[in-house]
Formats: sequence, structure tokens, C-alpha cells
Amino acid sequence: MISDISNQQDDILSDVVEQLTKLKRKHLLPLWIKVFMLFFLVFGVLAVTGFVLGIMGYRNDFSLYGLTSDNPLSTTGICITLLFLLKGITSFGLLKEENWAIKLGIIDAVVGIVLCVLIMIFPTYIAGPDAKISFRLELILLVLYLNKLLKIRHAWEKNIQW
Repeated sequence: MISDISNQQDDILSDVVEQLTKLKRKHLLPLWIKVFMLFFLVFGVLAVTGFVLGIMGYRNDFSLYGLTSDNPLSTTGICITLLFLLKGITSFGLLKEENWAIKLGIIDAVVGIVLCVLIMIFPTYIAGPDAKISFRLELILLVLYLNKLLKIRHAWEKNIQW
């Protein structure tokens, strides 16, 4: 009987300690990332809707990372739709605190950084030295986003207080 009470106390104590050491994963994310997550969650849905409307013959303008298209069925349009879909899925996973979300967020950030850099450099290869190089401001946010995700990755994966 005494051992049963002792076991129950140990179970309760271990549950309390476990709850105190765990932190909700979304508390690891700063407010600016949460705002962008909501934004991209909405635009992920809108991009898929725009693609379906494009199949039905409607045209809409959309742009991301300097890629612009008015035809959702063009190669650029499909790439933009897939990028918004990636961002939407990542945002959903981060908001729902999924285990895979942090890894997908890192992939999303790296893809964004690579695309931004390529889009900034690519015009110089086409137009030569007369080309105007534009700096993509998204690049700054993407680097900050990647840096933050890398910093919280361990805490996210272990789901312990950070």
C-alpha cells in the first residue's frame, strides 16, 4: 500500500516536472515570424485557388522573390504556386507545432535564399555589364528566418525549454 502511494507520487511528480520543462513550440518563434506564417498560410491557399482558376481560363498576377507571372499555367506561374504552397505547408506545420515543420522551414528558407540570389545575379548574364542589379529585400528576412530556425531547431526537436 505504501509502495503504491509512493509510485503514484513519483508519477505525479514526474508529470509535473515534464510539464514544467516542456514549452509550447510556437513560443520559440518570434512575433514577426508568426505574422509571416499567417500571411503565407493565406497566400498558400490563394495560390492553389489561383492555379485552379488558371486551369478554368482566368488570369491573375502574382509574384514572389522577383518571379512574376500573369499566367498560373506558365512555368514561372507553376513555380510561384509551388513556392507559395511550400510556404503555406511550412506555416501550417509551424503553427500546429509539427515535428517536421522546423526541417521544412529550414528547407523553405534555403530555397528562398538561393532563388533570391539567382534572381539578383541572373540579369547580369543576360544583359551583360549594362544590366541593373537589384537587391531583393526579402533576402534579409530570409536570412534572419533561417538563422532563427537554426537557433531553435534543437529545442523544437527535443521540445524542451529553450
